[in-house]
Amino acid sequence: MIALPKTRMSVDEYLAWAEAQPGRYELVDGVVYAQAAERAAHAEMKFAVQKAFDAAIQARRLPCRVMPDGMAVRIDETTAYEPDALVYCGPKLEPDTLLVENPIIVVEVLSPSTGRNDALRKLAGYFRAPSVAHYLIVDPDEPLIIHHARSAGEAIVTRIVREGRIMLDPPGFELALADVYAA
Repeated sequence: MIALPKTRMSVDEYLAWAEAQPGRYELVDGVVYAQAAERAAHAEMKFAVQKAFDAAIQARRLPCRVMPDGMAVRIDETTAYEPDALVYCGPKLEPDTLLVENPIIVVEVLSPSTGRNDALRKLAGYFRAPSVAHYLIVDPDEPLIIHHARSAGEAIVTRIVREGRIMLDPPGFELALADVYAA
């Protein structure tokens, strides 16, 4: 990511600014960063995860919704990330909404330029949001999902999943790797 020449912002100031900008950005410690261009494999994997989430939610008739990239998640007053996909439960968001206040699942698809950030900074950041129960890091090049789940107290349990299913409870559905990595 490349820092943009902007003064430090709060999340609210950032959202007002970002709404009028082309491209995707994130706010980290008050500094705006442009998102790097994506490979086709990255974009396809984001879409596959979103489709698999939507199918699982519909099959269970859960009151939850899948959102693609472009929606912000507030980490604190000066940090907001834009995951590649997320799930929240509750009513449909208002059309002008830019920030999902209560995500339960957040997903980042690995890319060559952001892998370290996704595995370290975002892992610590996403779990600062009290509603986040699951953080999935998805490899676009091979069947591999790293599933971080909030456990009792402040513990985060990590599973490396190469096949089978991942139980995502809450909200109460399974994600089959075969659905995500279907040819």
